[in-house]
Amino acid sequence: MSRPDGRNAGDLRQVEIVPDYLKHPQGSALIRAGDTHVICTATVEDRIPPFLKDSGQGWVTSEYAMLPGATGSRNQRDSTRGRVSGRSNEIQRLIGRCLRGAVDLKALGERTVWIDCDVIQADGGTRTASVTGGFVALALALHRLHESGKLRNPPLLSQVAAAAVGVVAGEPLLDLCYEEDAAADTDMNVVMNDAGHFIELQGTAEQAPFDRALLDRLLDLAEAGIRRLHLIQAEILDGRLEALRIPPLGS
Repeated sequence: MSRPDGRNAGDLRQVEIVPDYLKHPQGSALIRAGDTHVICTATVEDRIPPFLKDSGQGWVTSEYAMLPGATGSRNQRDSTRGRVSGRSNEIQRLIGRCLRGAVDLKALGERTVWIDCDVIQADGGTRTASVTGGFVALALALHRLHESGKLRNPPLLSQVAAAAVGVVAGEPLLDLCYEEDAAADTDMNVVMNDAGHFIELQGTAEQAPFDRALLDRLLDLAEAGIRRLHLIQAEILDGRLEALRIPPLGS
């Protein structure tokens, strides 16, 4: 089939990550994945949630929002609505879970890292772009903590990135834009670390159920795309990952 932007089935959209995009947060990044643009920030607070009191460990959590003008029709702000929408709540919990798994919370100490992901333009894949860009912001913040001597031990367990896959007109595709996502028979978000392990899978048959063979094809597409995203992240972070990563056992 012909894709709206002329890509092949296994092609990512053009991905650009701009590190240190904002002045004030300890870590920040603008990620552009095609026409989806998300500003990701990582802010460190020297306090932890009450349930972690005296635990000696930290926390990584997230908030996600879409600007009113990010889509073709205006989105109402959560502050105006008076509550966080169900979709925003589900996505920010996903981002927090995925990025929390990348960090040794004991090594982080009793501090919280807030990952804020604000979609300024949406064209499909906002949650996966938020995870991928959010990891870069997180790594930049952890690197600054490490360089300042506030972390005794390297805190990073792995890289984390995410990609969306789906089936459109019977064909498995990587990194769906909005037009493809709206027409998808099957829609799946995949999050993986750089060891090739899955962190989260979210898959739904929007139309007809899918079989195991099709699931395997989708996972293969997602894994190949995520490996490319890991390379982009590593290039952007330019050696800082090595300083943060916990050495493997026996090294």
